[in-house]
Amino acid sequence: MSGCCEHDDIDQAALQVKSFRRVLWMVLIINGFMFVAEFSSAFFAGSVSLQADALDFLGDTVTYAITLMAMGYSLKVRAKVAMLKGISLGLLGLWVYGQMLYYIFQGQVPSFEIMGVMGIIAFFANLFSAALLYRYRVGDSNMQSVWLCSRNDAIGNLAIIVAASGVFATGNGWPDFLVATIMATLSVTASYRIIRLSTVELNQ
Repeated sequence: MSGCCEHDDIDQAALQVKSFRRVLWMVLIINGFMFVAEFSSAFFAGSVSLQADALDFLGDTVTYAITLMAMGYSLKVRAKVAMLKGISLGLLGLWVYGQMLYYIFQGQVPSFEIMGVMGIIAFFANLFSAALLYRYRVGDSNMQSVWLCSRNDAIGNLAIIVAASGVFATGNGWPDFLVATIMATLSVTASYRIIRLSTVELNQ
């Protein structure tokens, strides 16, 4: 009887991995497409928050690809992949802080029209991705890191939409800089959480 239960558990785990892999491929394609669209738009807009969000899409695309390659391996291997993603999130956050300071000194005023349109498109892309990944938010550090990436991205996109309205209302770039700060902070805090969890898994 116990052997039958163990066999059922193995089958359920295999089905979950297969389902997660399929969802990851969908999210990877969405993020890759959005990186190209948003990165090109960011330069026309002159927006640091759009640039940061576009690079975040690129980072997510790469990490999802790494996650797909790591699936099926041991917990320690998956934890190492999560650690890599956590470190990359932290570095992205630090880069955004630096980029924000550069734009402040330059007195950059972004195009609120492009910011608003791309913010809305990116929000729905990330909302769809987060909905696909929602059921995997309580898995191992690798699964949690994927969920956190999409969740943070959707929050960041809402902030970009608000910033576009702020740029329109004030005529200066401070709303864009404020959103860049929020996005950087989300990346750094998510990085800390992922690194902490993956460290625990590596020590098991």
